[in-house]
Parts: sequence; C-alpha cells; structure tokens
Amino acid sequence: MSFVRRRIDFRSQIKIVLTICAIVAGIEAVNLFSGRSLNQFGLIPRDIGALHGVIFAPLLHGSLIHFFSNIIPLAIFSILMLQHGLKRFVLVTISCILLSGALVWLFGRTAVHVGASGLIYGYFAYLLLAGMLSKEIKLILISLFVGFTYGGLIFGVLPSNPYVSWEGHLFGFISGIVCALLWGRQGRGSS
Repeated sequence: MSFVRRRIDFRSQIKIVLTICAIVAGIEAVNLFSGRSLNQFGLIPRDIGALHGVIFAPLLHGSLIHFFSNIIPLAIFSILMLQHGLKRFVLVTISCILLSGALVWLFGRTAVHVGASGLIYGYFAYLLLAGMLSKEIKLILISLFVGFTYGGLIFGVLPSNPYVSWEGHLFGFISGIVCALLWGRQGRGSS
C-alpha cells in the first residue's frame, strides 16, 4: 500500500493533536467524575464480552497520574508522527491500536488493561525505525531525537510493576515495528 505524502502545515498538525488530546481529556474527566466507571470498557484478555476494550482501552486511564503520564508523550509523538504524513499517521494509529489490543487480548494476563501506552509505544517504535528506513534527513533526525530523548521507554516492555500493563507496552512496541517495516521505507514520493 502506498500513498502520496501531502505535507500539512504546522497549524493543522497542532489542531489535530489538540483535538486528539481534548477527546482523551474529555473522556478522562467523565471517567474521573464517575468514579472510573468507564474502565469497565477496558480490555480484559480472552473475555469475549470485553473485546470492545481493544478499541476503548487507549482512551481510558486508571488515575490522573496515569492520564498525565500518557497525554504528554501522546501529544509529542503525534506531532512527530504527522511528519510522516497524515495518511500514514492515521494508518499507523489504527494499526497499532488494533494489533496491540488484539495481542494483549490474546496473550495478556487477566486484568483490566487501560491506557494509551500501547499506542504510545507503537509510535515510539515506528518513529525510531521508520525514520532510518526512509533515508530522509528530517525523519532520521526525528528517529535520533526520539531515541536519545525517550530511549528509556524501552525498559517499559519488561514486567516490573504488577499494576502496569507491560504487555500493552510490549505489544504496542511490536506493532510499531511491524508498521515501520511495512510503511517506513516509503519515502517522500510515496506517502
């Protein structure tokens, strides 16, 4: 699959990112003031009745700290992802949500998995690898920036805290690698 990459101006990129953040923040506000009642729509592995969590889990968070720890990297990585083009941004976003969610549903430990970290780790992996594969200076610089600034995220794919979905991190990271291998080589003329 290939597309012609159309540059969108920075103002439009900011509007897209602010819209995404406003939606996630609005859902967080409702969840907070309802005593986290929306978390019933989270992802519960191997529970057919909770399969909807593949879609809804990235929009939900377990606490305000969890929300704030996700919203900032989500915004930064979204801006950086948009440098790869709007169509690729949408394609990678949908692919990472669906693939990482499906893998957590299949292989995750029994718990309610919520949070945007699977998507964030998908963006992280994509940004690291796709810039290098593209051979475009701007995208390579983004890869280097992400690697130097956020390289410590890689340790989040390991089991460390029983209340953190390291499975979401791991499968998000794997999803981002898959997306980069599929679409990262497509340069300026093809995406």
